[in-house]
Amino acid sequence: MDLYAFKIYMLDVGLLLAMTDLDASVIVDGNRIFTEFKGALTEQYVLQQMIAELGVEPYYYTTANSTGEIDFTLQAPGSVIPVEVKAEENLRAKSLRAFCEKYHPKHAVRTSMSDFREQDWMTNTPLYNIDRIGEYLK
Repeated sequence: MDLYAFKIYMLDVGLLLAMTDLDASVIVDGNRIFTEFKGALTEQYVLQQMIAELGVEPYYYTTANSTGEIDFTLQAPGSVIPVEVKAEENLRAKSLRAFCEKYHPKHAVRTSMSDFREQDWMTNTPLYNIDRIGEYLK
């Protein structure tokens, strides 16, 4: 069994944050220590929202040699929708692009702190609007 083929999430982003044992000022003030947890907390938030708002069961995808990963894949009629989660406005999505070039899904989604934007092959939706992904599952 490949132990790197799994990701484990908490039931709630608050529980995950409590497990980090970080002082609240570290998060509020944007301390450098917080940057290590930002990605995990953002993925946890997106996962919670997708399950609660959309009632979906997301999956994790990684390549055989572990050089690329897709944070979540969602089942849609006749297709799989890859979802890449970014904690900031960093909009590079190499793994998402590689996945799309290989499997040609009908749509791809990246969620980040950046504004909504449609591109030829992908839609960026802001983190606060994650339930918009439901439109691509129909």
